[in-house]
Amino acid sequence: MSTSKALTPKTGTGRLVIFSAPSGSGKSTIVNWLMNEHPELQLHFSISCTSRPPRGTERNGVEYFFVSPDDFRQKIAAGEFLEYEEVYEDRFYGTLTSQVEHQLEAGQNVVFDVDVKGGVNIKRHYGSRALSIFIQPPSIDELRRRLEGRATDSAEAIAERIAKAEYELTFAPQFDRIIVNDNLATAQQETLDTIQQFLAAEL
Repeated sequence: MSTSKALTPKTGTGRLVIFSAPSGSGKSTIVNWLMNEHPELQLHFSISCTSRPPRGTERNGVEYFFVSPDDFRQKIAAGEFLEYEEVYEDRFYGTLTSQVEHQLEAGQNVVFDVDVKGGVNIKRHYGSRALSIFIQPPSIDELRRRLEGRATDSAEAIAERIAKAEYELTFAPQFDRIIVNDNLATAQQETLDTIQQFLAAEL
């Protein structure tokens, strides 16, 4: 396993790391490992905007920026989002360009955990300043086994997830790097190496 030296970006030199994957690919496990075990990468999640109300102890500007559905639509019309999605009626989630720029100017390397269309859009917007990574399951059959192993979804829900995964896999070639999560430790190390190389490279 390779070691890593501390990366201390100067103000305004932040970059973007985009993760997308079908559900069950292990993306969140890999991202959380990077965030928790490799602070030298200076990775920080982008703070998303949502039209849902706060839950529990959530605070505006910390977990999310909370706005009304009408305010969210106004921001869409004004072109303020890098990407957004209406999960269901009046329930929006999106990434504000202004927030990302604020974090980049502070020297943070901003991490996105987004759907495939959002990942492609953010990469298109930022070009070489962004690294897009697609975490891919070894096969659809293996993905089905993982989803069934969770024992949290009905057979119908799993079938819907598989159908969606097959669609999402068609976007993989549009990403900078495809990492097949056949072995978690190997996939984690491959992801780490890829990000280290990206952050060390000259733009």
